[in-house]
Amino acid sequence: MSTSLAASPASCSTAPAVETGLLLRHLDATLQPERFKDYGPNGLQVEGRARVRHLVSGVTASRELIERAIEAGADAILVHHGLFWRGQSACVTGWMKQRLALLLAHDVNLLAYHLPLDAHPSLGNNAQLAQRLGFSPLADGWGRFGEQDLGFVGHTECPDARALAAHVQQRLGRPVTLIDAPGRALRRIGWCSGGAQDYFEAAIAAGVDAFITGELSEPQTHLARECGVAYLACGHHATERYGAPALGAAVAAELGLTHQFIDVDNPA
Repeated sequence: MSTSLAASPASCSTAPAVETGLLLRHLDATLQPERFKDYGPNGLQVEGRARVRHLVSGVTASRELIERAIEAGADAILVHHGLFWRGQSACVTGWMKQRLALLLAHDVNLLAYHLPLDAHPSLGNNAQLAQRLGFSPLADGWGRFGEQDLGFVGHTECPDARALAAHVQQRLGRPVTLIDAPGRALRRIGWCSGGAQDYFEAAIAAGVDAFITGELSEPQTHLARECGVAYLACGHHATERYGAPALGAAVAAELGLTHQFIDVDNPA
């Protein structure tokens, strides 16, 4: 694998540089990762150059994202899905070696925030998904459910699950898998981005009429049919592609950095 990617003119940006430590502290203060029990480390996962001018955000720290960020002149990459997860092999071989080799050869920082980015009330994946879909979340304390309060509850103007599925499909630009609850009007909906299918029972207990997440596993089909609550699987990537760019744009504006979002499409 070659690591001779050329930087684009963005690397010559006249934007002021800030210390990487300042960027990290700003992100930590915004997302408060210490509040969460997570599946991997939040914050600076790979240390690169000491100062940052150009910040690239993306969903997953894949090799394609890293390559495209280097071509764009990134000093730091901010993602939702980082490189390191609980229970994975500690060996630096294969795909892990390739991704790390690119980051280290080009001295690029990798910052990753998982559950803290899902949960943030305005910049997070769930809050941004609500904006994209035109949902009205209930106030904090009343509008959360599930482990670590990651699930959101709110309202939609869609009258039933089929209309909701059509609306979500149009707004996200990808097919939606619907397990319908025929005849049930929508008053309260719950949503939790990504792979939150195990939150379905908590959503039902919260009194929702429909639940939106990224993925569908076998048990949820039966629960939806038996409980009469509609279930919409809308894609893991599709439901989690809004938090990272919102956070990246916000922190870049506050610190005077340049920022761009690079979306590496994923049908999952």
